[in-house]
Amino acid sequence: MGKGVYISKGLAIATVVVTVSAICGIVLMVVMYQLQIEKERPIRPPTFAPTTPFPTGPPPSLRLPDSLVPESYNIFLQPYLYVELPNATDQTPFFKGNSTVRLKCMKNTRSIFLHALQLNVTKVVMTHSVTGKNIGVEKATLHENESNFFEIQLKDVLIGNESYYDLFTEFEGQLLDDLAGLYMSQYSKNTSDEKEKRFLVASQMQPTDARKVFPCFDEPAMKAVFNVTIIHRSDTKAQSNSKIDSEIIVDIDGEQWVATKFVPTPRMSTYLLAFTVNGFESEDTDYGHMKIKIFARPEAVKAGHADYASIITPKILKFYEDRFNLSYPLFKLDQIALPDFGAGAMENWGLIMYRETALLYEEHVSSTSNKEWVATVIAHELAHQWFGNLVTMKWWNNLWLNEGFATYMSYLGVDHVEPDWNIRDLIVLKEIQPAMEVDSLNSSHPLSSTEAEVQTPSDISNLFDGISYSKGAAVLRMLSDYIGESNFFAGLKRYLQIYKYRNAEYADLWKCMEEASIYNDIQSIMKGWTEQVGYPVITINTTSGEVSQERFVLNQTGGYGLVWQVPIKYMSTDLKVLDELFKEKGPVRKPNFIPKPGQWLLVNINCTGYYRVNYNEDNWNKLIDQLETNHDYIPLINRGQLIDDAFNLARAKYINVTLPLKTTKYLINETEYIPWESALNNLQFFILMFDRSEIYGPMQKYLRKQVSPLYNYFQNYTENATIPEKLTDQYNQINAISVACSNDVPECTEMATKLFQEWRNGTNRIPPNLKSTIYCSAIASGDEDDWDFAWKQYEAATIATEKDKLRYALSCTKKIWLLNRYLEYTLDPTKIRKMDVVSTINHIARNVAGQALAWDFIRAHWTQISQDYGGGLMSVGSLIDEVTERFSSEFELQQLKQFQRDYDEDGMGPATRALEQAIERTEANIQWVKENKQTVLNWFLQESQVH
Repeated sequence: MGKGVYISKGLAIATVVVTVSAICGIVLMVVMYQLQIEKERPIRPPTFAPTTPFPTGPPPSLRLPDSLVPESYNIFLQPYLYVELPNATDQTPFFKGNSTVRLKCMKNTRSIFLHALQLNVTKVVMTHSVTGKNIGVEKATLHENESNFFEIQLKDVLIGNESYYDLFTEFEGQLLDDLAGLYMSQYSKNTSDEKEKRFLVASQMQPTDARKVFPCFDEPAMKAVFNVTIIHRSDTKAQSNSKIDSEIIVDIDGEQWVATKFVPTPRMSTYLLAFTVNGFESEDTDYGHMKIKIFARPEAVKAGHADYASIITPKILKFYEDRFNLSYPLFKLDQIALPDFGAGAMENWGLIMYRETALLYEEHVSSTSNKEWVATVIAHELAHQWFGNLVTMKWWNNLWLNEGFATYMSYLGVDHVEPDWNIRDLIVLKEIQPAMEVDSLNSSHPLSSTEAEVQTPSDISNLFDGISYSKGAAVLRMLSDYIGESNFFAGLKRYLQIYKYRNAEYADLWKCMEEASIYNDIQSIMKGWTEQVGYPVITINTTSGEVSQERFVLNQTGGYGLVWQVPIKYMSTDLKVLDELFKEKGPVRKPNFIPKPGQWLLVNINCTGYYRVNYNEDNWNKLIDQLETNHDYIPLINRGQLIDDAFNLARAKYINVTLPLKTTKYLINETEYIPWESALNNLQFFILMFDRSEIYGPMQKYLRKQVSPLYNYFQNYTENATIPEKLTDQYNQINAISVACSNDVPECTEMATKLFQEWRNGTNRIPPNLKSTIYCSAIASGDEDDWDFAWKQYEAATIATEKDKLRYALSCTKKIWLLNRYLEYTLDPTKIRKMDVVSTINHIARNVAGQALAWDFIRAHWTQISQDYGGGLMSVGSLIDEVTERFSSEFELQQLKQFQRDYDEDGMGPATRALEQAIERTEANIQWVKENKQTVLNWFLQESQVH
């Protein structure tokens, strides 16, 4: 344990500000006390003597002891912030407050442990709730280590007979722009003459930053009722989780403030608390007994950017209420679009916070993918109101119970409001394939780790990854398909009803599923999928019928001995779908996996199972022949699955590298999005491995040949600026143009350049769906003037979706000095917002001209980057992941290991696992390139020829 101090170092610099505010603070506390309590006459309680000695010092683990349980909090917060700066007035970025938490004492104790971080706690008072007796405080210590413990040693013993005590704390903190805890955000308001600065206060508590706002028991199982009052300047609005109860004008040091009191919340976890003070406006929709409100910058609301969210939110909410057979339990639902927000969105109960790109949509400016993203994120956050908010995991090791459910349910919610999109099919591309990629590394982790493995804030932050979200969704989809959707939802209804306002573990979910259905083996089946790392590859010999399974790992380091119970769906040329549960490790003989002579076998129909399939060479060849002769015989999703499995099996050395390349040959006749997207995602690995080598030329020639028919298929739409009807056709049109332009198809680059130059001359005819691709292509082939024009358009854009397209396109230039300048811009928050820094650097690293620059940049600025973006949900893990994904040489591997050594003493924090995975991936890449480079070169040389 680190040395304890009473005032944290991080706030020492605030001393001057705090001193200046001391006089108004005294007045504030008087007002707070008047609003908070009426004191009762104290009664002397009986005294008790402990019979055993009490432990002193921090508990042996980083978890809070179970001697005290919070029942309720009374919280007063006063952010000293001007939303609009008066003339010659400096901003005062700090806040004050107090909290009274009512505690139930379960065991005798003289020690109180709760959490506090970066707070200056100025007063601590402990009293008996009934008698009012003051219990003296001997010492209070803020531990400056990963525990974040705030330790209070008392002079007397708290009696563990479920008696109640009140802990009062007074505190001060800084309003930083770090997007964590209670933070300050700045944006510009467009006036007739110029842009004026505006400010707001927002919060992000998940996973462990409520402790930065007030001393609290900051663990998800420590649920309590929260009574919140926010004291704010009179020209602002305050919002929290629950409805406003009252607003009172108070005078503090000659200045008028508003004390906004909110009604008590339901029992909930600290990470779901939300506070904001702003000057926003809302678009309101009636919904039963309440209003659904969408808050945003006034000009965004006035321009109709909140319209789409207002239309779909009540529909998705009603869909969930019907499917879960449980009404939304609060009396209001606010959603707010913030100019600065670290995560995509946050499900705070009753006050959901979003990035602007995840909530606001402008017709004719935003793209269809922007619209899909808004719908998906809203559906995800609304699902959390039940999965996470109403029923919460006991500890972060089961985070997937929150995120996996919200991810899976979001596809059902979007499918309900946009049925023409067929969004449920796209889960294979968006969740299952990406999850399998990261889950095929030795450094992956199970869905449910043990509690002992997840202790520190960094441990917790590391779990917000593709495993918890995407694998969680994939496994739930597999279970739903296996037991049937009606049984699945019957189990969910039981789970939600039993554990509402409580905490649960995954075993509780499986038990409810069994009790609500005829299936009594769910716990035994799902145990392997939740407790074991990775997933299986099912190997089938269609000649002998032998079937076996083993863990699929890209870089095999030995036997793993893991066995899963695998729900298998399969079909042959007759297209009849059969199923069975495969439990053995094998090999075992299964005669039903021997197709009739001349026929093929296809396993994992519609990719409902979370596993890969490998066949004997003869069956692979028959499947590839079927693709090339009449691909419609193979279901659409399986056409994508065959490509994805083949490429990954080749990377793991199960099959020759030429086999997956053969699966792409039929694409010359394919117009559907799922197979093309699967192929392009996997060919991206080849591009990353070889775009700096002699292979890249023949590879580009092959891609030009394959994509030309697809480009021509959509050419009328492109030339006439019209939009294909199907969502997936719209996406495949983007693929056609992106592949054609990036591989130098002349008609494509000429078209992109022409449209961009027309825009520079004052006429923007570029359809919203094609903006990212055309902007990127034009800037890649353009000059400094083109880049500067795009930068000015980025600065002038008033909707975040357009800013994002331009921010991406600016990374496409091939000019090294422009890319270096762009990297330097990420250090200036007036140019690139903090929430966009990580993705901007990743965009630059994706550019072959920028990858080495980005790697040098993050090494040179790692200390600053890890401090600014290493906390909460602003994980820098994706930065390490994407900047190093091209690494495939021994020199680059040694650079990675040196980087790890350089920061080993202080640790990599949330980037630890990402760095381990980058090293493992680089080692696998080195070996793969060494073994396959010549074969790949020969194949592309042969297939790129025009026959």
